[in-house]
Amino acid sequence: MTAGKNIWTQVDHYAEASLLPADPAMDAVLERNRASGLPAIDVSPLQGKFLDLVVRMCGARRVLEIGTLGGYSTIWMARALPAGGTVVTLELEERHAAVANQNFATAGVSDRVDLRVGLALSSLEKLGEEEAGPFDLIFIDADKPNNERYLIWAMRLARPGTVIICDNVIRDGAVIEAESRDASVQGARDVFSFFGSRGKLEATALQTVGEKGYDGFAMAIVGEG
Repeated sequence: MTAGKNIWTQVDHYAEASLLPADPAMDAVLERNRASGLPAIDVSPLQGKFLDLVVRMCGARRVLEIGTLGGYSTIWMARALPAGGTVVTLELEERHAAVANQNFATAGVSDRVDLRVGLALSSLEKLGEEEAGPFDLIFIDADKPNNERYLIWAMRLARPGTVIICDNVIRDGAVIEAESRDASVQGARDVFSFFGSRGKLEATALQTVGEKGYDGFAMAIVGEG
């Protein structure tokens, strides 16, 4: 058996074919993202389904996503919401946001998505001013050097029971390199430091392999106190 990324990708495709029904709307979303020249950093279909299941398992009605890109992960979460549910999603680039809005229309979820364009930290401050929280699920998948700042805001916009998920925290294993000069690696390490140092958070991390390579996510649930 071939080792490495080739087998990881083959297994992902096998799992997708076995577990996920055909989804022309989501295929169209990915094709539009590619045709629009967006970075190929969307979550995989299996990871998207994971987010769908998390939304359902925690009974989320209000979701906050930091990092929209073309809206692929947004759509997975929006489609899992009950009637009246909303995903507030934050995107820096106007061009990405324009593609995402087209994708939301294609997937039929525009009425469930509140897309805000601009610096995420500014958008988070605005959400705080609006008293927009609490959110039931917060998914952080944006520029990694700002992870700690995003987590500080996540806690302000959370409640006991809120689930917080941070993507891309393993970085091909580089997360263990304390002296790394890579700002994204240090941002990943900040997630572990943040989750591990706050008593009101219960957290874990999972390494992942697949068509997206070797990475992983950390997730926590907010406790009382």
